[in-house]
Amino acid sequence: MKVHETVMRWVTAELQSGRLAIGDHLPGERALAETLQISRGSLREALAVLEAIGTIRTSTGSGPRSGTILTAAPGQALSLSINLQLATRHVEHSHVLDVRLLLETWSAEHADLASGDWQATERLLDRMDEPELPIADFLVLDAEFHAALAHAAGNPLISTLMDALRTSISDHTLERATAIPDWAATAARLRAEHRDIYRRLRADDRDGAAELLRAHIRGYYAETSQGSAPAPVDGA
Repeated sequence: MKVHETVMRWVTAELQSGRLAIGDHLPGERALAETLQISRGSLREALAVLEAIGTIRTSTGSGPRSGTILTAAPGQALSLSINLQLATRHVEHSHVLDVRLLLETWSAEHADLASGDWQATERLLDRMDEPELPIADFLVLDAEFHAALAHAAGNPLISTLMDALRTSISDHTLERATAIPDWAATAARLRAEHRDIYRRLRADDRDGAAELLRAHIRGYYAETSQGSAPAPVDGA
């Protein structure tokens, strides 16, 4: 077993037992190394891995925010993994499409009006309405909007997966945007579709919102297919 796996197994056991909770400090380096019977050098290497995947945060200095603190940011590691897989072409854009359709339509169908941060979501829509907004900035906001909608389902695992996908979605849509001959027209259509989806969810028309989301995601994929076969649509 690798050292970081040993540390992770110990952290998991401590969380399950209730002896540790998110936000707690880990024991000092010497004490933890002795507990796990590993060298301090190996422990430092293991902690660096755990920090990279969002399990802990380390900070020097003094005060309550210093030291090694347990966090809950698994999306950081998932996002990194997804981006690496896209970069190596092991995961294709069509795979991103499939995952988005599954997660986002399910989230819309199970949305809870009480769970959504609708004011923050509407602010994202307003920011996308800003004139002369660069394409890259628009698509980052677009990905945040889609992640915000998924959060309304109240499923923390779905939310984590969508947060992890958020960077990949914006990069993925930006890469495909090069095929769009008239970005202004496309952006106007996307804004209108976002508003329609948002209104359906606020009206608690979850099935209607899911259908609009499905058409919205597939429509962008088809428009930016760069000469490849368009994505299938319902009934085709």
